[in-house]
Amino acid sequence: MSIPLIYSPFYSYHFPANHRFPMDKFRQLHMCLSELGIIKDHYVFRPGRVKAEILQLAHDKAYINGFIENTLDSKAMRKMGLPWSEALVKRSLISPNGTLMTGSIALNHGIACHLAGGTHHAFYDHGRGYCVFNDLAVAAKALIAQGKAQRILIFDCDVHQGDGTACILADDEAIFTCSIHCEKNFPHHKETSNLDVGLPIGMQDKPYLETVAETLEQAIQLGKPDLIFFDAGVDVYSQDGLGHLDISFDGIAAREFLVLEIIKQHNIPVATVIGGGYDKDQKALARRHALVFEAAVDVFT
Repeated sequence: MSIPLIYSPFYSYHFPANHRFPMDKFRQLHMCLSELGIIKDHYVFRPGRVKAEILQLAHDKAYINGFIENTLDSKAMRKMGLPWSEALVKRSLISPNGTLMTGSIALNHGIACHLAGGTHHAFYDHGRGYCVFNDLAVAAKALIAQGKAQRILIFDCDVHQGDGTACILADDEAIFTCSIHCEKNFPHHKETSNLDVGLPIGMQDKPYLETVAETLEQAIQLGKPDLIFFDAGVDVYSQDGLGHLDISFDGIAAREFLVLEIIKQHNIPVATVIGGGYDKDQKALARRHALVFEAAVDVFT
């Protein structure tokens, strides 16, 4: 069995070198997966731009147009945290479609992995925290609207709470949101997911992995999903600049295997996105993001 991979060469583009967001990590991840042989051995699908009616399932039309046309005010752009450019618009319109494609393929194939996604801080009418559009909310709502899935679980292991996801999907009974995050970290005001688990600063591998396994089992029991989106953020890493947890490289590898193994045991299709990760050494960062792809190969092939 081959693992379907979803990627666009437009995910990385020329970007200010001194900016905190590691925009080159998507290209670096593709290179890393090529070096590991994963690109060569598995299918790669390339998404195009998301349709306007799909994006509007989770976002305000005026906000969408304001971003595309560069008419948002300076306060809105500061909250988003990314400098506007045509290249940013292009990648921001492709990535949600990439996550939608990942979910759709996973439903037919059992698993699919996106080399981007997890922009969970974007709200209905504004961007936030390096997130323009909320790909998880867009994809989940679209798959439900298209009748491809009846119940979806978003299992978010990024170190930051998926506040935008929780807010956009608060009244959507078909989508169960679960966030495992460092409690004393951005965002300072937490939204209410269907299941939130706040972790203490400095948590290490063993209790973390126990919490992830227990929470996933609980989320599956409560959400009863026929598809799971797994946000495999690696900003839980001990040396991550924005993390505050103390999870090792091996701990992240163990988490990816554990999550995918549990989901496979429940016989539920799973779509993975890479989520957050911050490091000036973007090659090293890409290696951590590659762990979920290696786990997918180990568990599903």
